[in-house]
Amino acid sequence: MRILVADDHDLVRETIAAFLTNEGVVEVLTAATLDEAIEQTQSTGSFDLVLLDYNMPGMNGLDGLSRMMEANEKRPVALLSGTASRDVAEAAIKAGAAGFVPKTLGSRSMVTAARFMAEGEIYAPVNFMQQESAPGRTQLTKRESEVLRGICEGKSNKEIAIDYDLQEVTVKLHVKTLCRKLAARNRTHAAMIARDQNLV
Repeated sequence: MRILVADDHDLVRETIAAFLTNEGVVEVLTAATLDEAIEQTQSTGSFDLVLLDYNMPGMNGLDGLSRMMEANEKRPVALLSGTASRDVAEAAIKAGAAGFVPKTLGSRSMVTAARFMAEGEIYAPVNFMQQESAPGRTQLTKRESEVLRGICEGKSNKEIAIDYDLQEVTVKLHVKTLCRKLAARNRTHAAMIARDQNLV
């Protein structure tokens, strides 16, 4: 797996790169500006994932995200930020970002999120996305709904993974996210809530 970490703060950039390298990511390159990130992509080929700092030079809001997605040949590009709001995160995902990663995320969670997005999934931490969220029906992604349907049918993670051509670890992450979103204690509780709320 090849990942590009683009951030204008040396310490943040090198720390995230070290997290990824220590967890076995084969190749991690870094860049300090959007132009440098685009140049790296054009000279070395597209990446499995680009982590792009929302506030670094050249970004100009979500315009930088679009430019990077194009340079990376539509392969996953995620926003990285320590200050962006939930609205920015939602707008980025709507614009095609592979996810939104707060810089406060722990090393293990950061690596899990990176692998998840490199597989083509959308990542956004539930607790962050629920800040100031309006009450009402629980919002699930298409993939989360599919996994939830599998849980309601009594299928194991392995069976759900086979059904949707996913890695079992990816299904596990969706189950964890689902339980958080639904405030469920476990899979069975999640299935009960899903039926009560007509989510499947």
